[in-house]
Amino acid sequence: MHCFACQSAIDPGDSWCSKCGAAVRRLRVDPDSERRFVTILRADVVDSTGLVAELEPEEAVSRLEPALAAMRGAVRQFGGIVSKELGDGVAAVFGAPIADDNHAPLACHAAIELVRRVASLGDPGLQVRVGLHSGHVVAYMVASEFSKVYEIGGAAQHLAARLESAAEANQIYVSEACQKLADGHVRFEALGRKALRGFSEPLPVYRVMGASDLSSWRVRRARSVSRFVDRTTERALLWRATERVSASRQTVLLMGDAGIGKSRLAHEFVQGLRTDGWRLIDAECSPNLQGASFSTLKRVMLSVVEAAAREPGRLADPRKELSGIHQLALDAVLDLPVSDASWSELEPYARGRAISDASCAVVERVARQQRTVLFIEDLHWIDRASDAVIAALAGLQIPNLLVLLTSRPDGMPVWIARCHAEIVAMRPLDNDSGLAMLAEMLGPSTANVDLKNRIISHTANVPLFIEEVCRSLKDSGTLLGQWGDLSLVRPVDELGIPSSIQGVIAARLDRISRQERSLLQIAASLGPRANQAMLRKVAALPEDALQNYLAALDRAELLVRIDSELEDSLEFRHEMVRQVTYDSMVEKVREGIHAAILAAFESEEMWSDGPDTLCYHATRAKEWQKAFHHGRSAARKCLARSAYADAVDYFEIAMGSLDKMPVSHSRETDAIDLRMEARLAFAGSGRVAEALELGKDAERRADAIGDIGRKVAAMTVRAGAQNFYGTPVEAVAIGEEVVRLAGEWGDPGWRNLAQYSLGQAYFLAGRYHESEKTLAVAHAHLTGAEAGAPIGTTPRSLLLLCCMMKSFTHTVMGGLDVAEQLRQQAAAIAEETGRPYDRVAAAYSGGWLMLGRNDPAAAAAILEQGFVLAQKHGIRLFVPVLACHLGIAYLEQGLFDRARGMLGEAREEAKAVGYTSAVLRSSIYLALATSRLGDVQAAQNMLREARNTARQQGFAGLEAEALFGEAVVTPPSSDENKAAILAALRGTIAIASESGALPLRQKAEAMLSEMLARGDELT
Repeated sequence: MHCFACQSAIDPGDSWCSKCGAAVRRLRVDPDSERRFVTILRADVVDSTGLVAELEPEEAVSRLEPALAAMRGAVRQFGGIVSKELGDGVAAVFGAPIADDNHAPLACHAAIELVRRVASLGDPGLQVRVGLHSGHVVAYMVASEFSKVYEIGGAAQHLAARLESAAEANQIYVSEACQKLADGHVRFEALGRKALRGFSEPLPVYRVMGASDLSSWRVRRARSVSRFVDRTTERALLWRATERVSASRQTVLLMGDAGIGKSRLAHEFVQGLRTDGWRLIDAECSPNLQGASFSTLKRVMLSVVEAAAREPGRLADPRKELSGIHQLALDAVLDLPVSDASWSELEPYARGRAISDASCAVVERVARQQRTVLFIEDLHWIDRASDAVIAALAGLQIPNLLVLLTSRPDGMPVWIARCHAEIVAMRPLDNDSGLAMLAEMLGPSTANVDLKNRIISHTANVPLFIEEVCRSLKDSGTLLGQWGDLSLVRPVDELGIPSSIQGVIAARLDRISRQERSLLQIAASLGPRANQAMLRKVAALPEDALQNYLAALDRAELLVRIDSELEDSLEFRHEMVRQVTYDSMVEKVREGIHAAILAAFESEEMWSDGPDTLCYHATRAKEWQKAFHHGRSAARKCLARSAYADAVDYFEIAMGSLDKMPVSHSRETDAIDLRMEARLAFAGSGRVAEALELGKDAERRADAIGDIGRKVAAMTVRAGAQNFYGTPVEAVAIGEEVVRLAGEWGDPGWRNLAQYSLGQAYFLAGRYHESEKTLAVAHAHLTGAEAGAPIGTTPRSLLLLCCMMKSFTHTVMGGLDVAEQLRQQAAAIAEETGRPYDRVAAAYSGGWLMLGRNDPAAAAAILEQGFVLAQKHGIRLFVPVLACHLGIAYLEQGLFDRARGMLGEAREEAKAVGYTSAVLRSSIYLALATSRLGDVQAAQNMLREARNTARQQGFAGLEAEALFGEAVVTPPSSDENKAAILAALRGTIAIASESGALPLRQKAEAMLSEMLARGDELT
């Protein structure tokens, strides 16, 4: 630690520097730091170094201070906070520490004002440039001994700084994120993509051209893509107020959170009044003008003046009938020149009284001539000077005047009760209205029903949220088409939170107390639903305090009590609130909450959910040992129900968690064992290449720690994966080596798996006799005293696979009776375990046997059940082979179109999985289906390619099937073709004889004999 003044070393316990006597400044970061979505402004004086390079320090400060003061003033005028002064510029933030959904427009207006103020200094040497960007930051308070400074951190501030550096003199450059949020409120010019220092790719950049003339309502209306729906109750209340207006003034306040539809309802209602002959006086409070005195009242008076100008015969200029002082008051509000000394001599209070009386006189005169609606929107943004006058207008006791106001709950004026206003609390739409709104935007098609229901649940039927979620999906390309006819083109994992409404939700969260927010953060970490018992355990609050906070959160409709059989159930009003709450926490806070939740779940009395929940919280808490343990338990739970894709996810979490722990021998043994256990999940879900890499990685780790036993296990996994992903030559070579090593090592489980894998490798190589012998040894072990299986499976499941593979071998070799016995044994095991994986394997075995018996209809019935089951449970490893054999069954029934479709699907799925033998087999039979549909040339080409590939890669059995297929599809229309047929049949017979494929050999011999019997046709 060093002194800030003289940089001398200071001991940690010292309060004063021993060299210069300066007090020690100990900076601390407030633990209440949080993530915020804000807009950052960076501004500096162009070439400030050149301006002050030759000046004395005092002169340099004086030279730049006017510009800095102008910057500070502009930022503060629009609600920003100067987080840092940089000598020749400022860094400011909008939307923090109190969230504001208008942070981007406010920042843009502040930048425009900043440039204007500096230019108005009249110093040509002082020119500024500004950069703006909207994004997530970490915001926190840094306190020293003498002051506190609000700091922000994160990559977002760097982009704002780079935009500032790229901007030209007196120009404002903004990012695309800021432009999207402020578009409509501000005019922009697109500058294309620009290379910015520190960013690898050029980014879209926009230049601010000026403030827009559009009102906030017109901006919102221009963005809207839905029609007005429902609001039957609220409209009835409004019409009831109009019925009473002939007797006395009526005041109605539409109150609701941002996005609930206040403005939409009010404008629809007012339009109906105008159609019925009502006169409209309207004004909109603006967040940009909260600091401008009488800005709202000015808009009210301008509305009256403009109405008089449009209807000179019906409405006289109301100013002409005012007294002298009232005319001066109105001129002052309208920013007209006031030269009368009597006005300037009035005391401020008297001026305010005159402005209020003049305004009331004008509105009263208008209302007495014609039924009038005074519509003032967004009272939560009203300026202080206008507030008192609008209160007086709302309290006028005259007939034919309807005062219609809108406000958010946190901005409801204190005078509402005094004017006896009827408050209409706006609620979200009901489900039917929400779906009607979605039907208008997405289209009436039932294809998007699931998406529509998800959006309803995600947004809780808040109209703005529905619109913005749909817009986000369309902008991202997830929905394609035009509004009213959109199609979902890819699955939607997360609906997310559009940036346009993050500030809306964050502003709601800022209205609750710190204690209530802490409780909400715990609930957000638990998920969409929580219960009081868990909140009580984690928050450790007194019961009365807990109930008070929960009641406050329920009233705010953030975390609400639900009717449920589950005791003390609570849920978020909608998922967006939960996500924004969760995202607002910095990483350390999240980790602490998840650690507390994990501890509560692990305690005996709180145990309710399974290891998947514990894994989630352990991972978020970064408690890696527990994440490994619970991740592995969750993966095993998924494996037990054949949910392989889910199992892969948890195995990856467990493996990643282990790798984050310090290196040790025990860590490495756990890592190897985990990869061995995960092999079936990866292979079963079709991620065969990754299963192969698991074996290779485990083998490398076993070598590194000198563990021969685990190395053999890893090699066994690699050998099994080679059967699907590699060539038979590779698979047989490693399989034979692994069987030898496994026998020497002495672990019966891995030995049995190694023998099964080698039998499978022999089968794929077309070495059926060797396959049968090897599988027989494995079968004997698995049904005897050494019925062991390695981690990740059971002896019964491994026996089922062995029966399946052995049944294939006997079917190919013509031993159908033995194959039937094995099929029955496999089916019995599947019935016993009930595991979808086992049932799929048994179905595959039965379908293959039925094909061997020349009963394609029975085969199709069995294979269809297995195919559906494999797809339902994501057992992707079996999908291509089941589809292939199902296609063969269709082919042999003469259903050629169905066969071609199914075999084509099988081939594509096999390619995606990397299942080499399945690609070849489906190609062979796809060629046969193609031939039967008339395209002989295409069939011949496919078969020739399959035969060559099978020969090159060592798939002898498939080479024989391809040769026989060539003989079948080649027409004997020429001597050349007949010679090719004879050669293909003889090649088939030779390979089938050597391999032991008796049925195939017999079919080839029969066809050959038939051709030779017609020898008179050959030359």
